Amino acid sequence: MKIAFLLLLSPLIILNVNGEPSVTFTDTTEERGITFQHENGRSYKKYFVETLGSGVALFDYDNDNDVDIYLVNGTNLDSADAAPDAMNRLYRNDGTAGFVDATEASGAGHRGYGVGVCVGDYDNDGWLDMYVTNFSNNVLYRNNGDGTFTDHTAEAGVQSLDWSAGCAFADVDADGDLDLYVANYVNFSVETHTPCRVNGILVYCSPRVYDGVKDVFFRNNGDGTFSENTENAGFDNVAARGLGATFADYDADGDTDLYVANDADANFLYNNDGKGQFREQSQFSGVALSEHGLVENGMGVAFGDYDNDTWLDLVVTNFQHQTNTLYHSDTGEFFTDQTYASGTGDISLPYLAWGVNFFDFDHDGFQDIFIANGHIHDNVTLIDSSTTYAQLNHLFWNNGNGTFTDVTAESGSGLALQHSSRGSAVGDIDNDGDLDLVVSNVGDRIDILRNDGGNDSGNWINLKLIGSVSNRAAIGTRVLLKSGPYHQIREVQSGSSYLSQNDLRLHFGVGTQETVELEIQWQSGTVQRFEDVRVNRFLKIVEGDNQIKSY
Repeated sequence: MKIAFLLLLSPLIILNVNGEPSVTFTDTTEERGITFQHENGRSYKKYFVETLGSGVALFDYDNDNDVDIYLVNGTNLDSADAAPDAMNRLYRNDGTAGFVDATEASGAGHRGYGVGVCVGDYDNDGWLDMYVTNFSNNVLYRNNGDGTFTDHTAEAGVQSLDWSAGCAFADVDADGDLDLYVANYVNFSVETHTPCRVNGILVYCSPRVYDGVKDVFFRNNGDGTFSENTENAGFDNVAARGLGATFADYDADGDTDLYVANDADANFLYNNDGKGQFREQSQFSGVALSEHGLVENGMGVAFGDYDNDTWLDLVVTNFQHQTNTLYHSDTGEFFTDQTYASGTGDISLPYLAWGVNFFDFDHDGFQDIFIANGHIHDNVTLIDSSTTYAQLNHLFWNNGNGTFTDVTAESGSGLALQHSSRGSAVGDIDNDGDLDLVVSNVGDRIDILRNDGGNDSGNWINLKLIGSVSNRAAIGTRVLLKSGPYHQIREVQSGSSYLSQNDLRLHFGVGTQETVELEIQWQSGTVQRFEDVRVNRFLKIVEGDNQIKSY
């Protein structure tokens, strides 16, 4: 089904009158009561799996209207006894800016070698479920609605014994329930591990040492079970080293498409025909390779409309000495590499990047970019004196004219922290009206970075969407916001960044505007419009209900 946007005037470009954002990010990890320490089992043997790190999920698992945190953990590959406390952790938001460890009580503390996580209500019961990818034996956690989860992997038919990485839920055939895509990485095992060396120094092997593994797609049967449907859906492409994966309607035709970032392989862009059948066309659309036609090491991926032309653009993070590629959407069919033109290219070259997020941290109406950086080699200075293992992350402020400025150094003590970072997620953790950051760090603690000043810099609106005919979590729903010069779009997305999950609520910054117009395009084909909506509020909208409710 084709769904067209309202005809828009070209959006005006509004620059921050101060010339720079007045926002800082503060590390609040300890004061929020989170003591999680990532365990990657790092050993002298240099097992390749130790490099990947893990993801983080921000989602409201107990339906109390605040964001909880799920942290994926690894373990020791030689002996689980060497890491007795290593498990995934669920932290419940207590509503007062603190978190309570709910792992044991919830039953969600998986002890496998965890990698990634995505969230969706696969059984449409109103409670968000989780899929956790692992170095073998993925896990589907069904939310029981009472603060607990049950492992329903086998019952649902979504077992995967491959080394999986990114995952994402989406209703690809618009039948009202969520299907599941799982990106698989490489064919590696501890038993067949072979050491690699550079100049005689033991290091982690390149991903090119290992063969890629084909991804897998599970179609929802509508009864709480899934059927493996990879080939029939058109996803049976060549095996590749898949990492980040996310669905989005990049061509704005009313169905959800898919992008997969591949490590040392060409990236995939799958176009949906509207019936849940996909065709791979990354080469055709210009998002398979770098602007020089080279295969890069794709890690994380995010869709966002950074220039407010109502077409979703795309950013992919890559390895050191490669840029983080920013693809600009040219009316939804073709993309143009705008990395260097945007001002983000040269800055990213010395860094090895993973997590990535589009988000408007200062509420000026334009989406900014966060990048999580960190090397894979803990002894990298022995083979490359130009870089380090722990690295600064990057915050790029959107200038409103198609370019970005690196404001990392000016944006607070939280961004001055240096780790070897991996996954990243955004959400309003403290419900104060601006977007915060959570960053996972391999073999280290996490960073919870509170946004200080975002809610004072401009007005905002935050939307919680609930499907009735469409899937309950409203994943795939697109919102067009108009007010004055602002024409913005957001989509509810499962799985994004690097192995992570952002808050499913949609957040808009609107500058000085005091009211907005909303057009909500549900996957069922229903379109709802609301005028003169007051800002600086958390709003709940149910599909088919013309009453907006504050919460």
